[in-house]
Amino acid sequence: MKFLRLATLAVASLLVSACNPLMTASMDTLKAAFEGPEPLELTRQQVDATPYYQITIAAPTGEAVMALVRLQDGVGFWMASTRQILMLEDGLAIRSVGFNDNLDGTRFDGVSPFKAGLHRIPDGLQTRRQVDFNDGYRMGVSVTSRFNRKGLETVHILDRDVELLRVDEEIAMDGLGFTAQNRYWVDPTDGFIMASEQHLTPELPLRIVQVRPNKPVVQ
Repeated sequence: MKFLRLATLAVASLLVSACNPLMTASMDTLKAAFEGPEPLELTRQQVDATPYYQITIAAPTGEAVMALVRLQDGVGFWMASTRQILMLEDGLAIRSVGFNDNLDGTRFDGVSPFKAGLHRIPDGLQTRRQVDFNDGYRMGVSVTSRFNRKGLETVHILDRDVELLRVDEEIAMDGLGFTAQNRYWVDPTDGFIMASEQHLTPELPLRIVQVRPNKPVVQ
């Protein structure tokens, strides 16, 4: 935990720079609650000038940039300057802290299909996982899902067009009457999720894009 505190302080110190896009983007998230969402304007030059892996997130209330502040047991801790935390494991959001509505935990019944990579799963694969929500102390909500491969699509990320495999996940939360579709755009060579649209809770859909991914360079 000491490492996390030190990393958090280091990133927060960097983000408070008025001209830093991470700070500007996160401030837009706060302003969105009063003024409506504003589009996030981010360039490759700004991303490359910040010495952290970065993602962008878009929610109904606004957009922000988050930086990777910790990696533990395959789970990445991504933080915005306003201290929201998003935890990603193999590209799947498994927990969030500091949002208006939060996902408090995720557990798969069996092996997570995200572990081996969505580029390897058979079409029509069905899985089940348990999730916890802070709101209403809803614990152990069962989520059933079915994955469908949709083929290659061109996705624009900052200044680049990337050809990615789209995989859709139809989800249903038992007992809540909630159904939705998550979408993942993955590198067809290694399964790395470059972009996604995920419903963390019934009230919190997020679009997540890797703008400076923590991804090995394949030679």
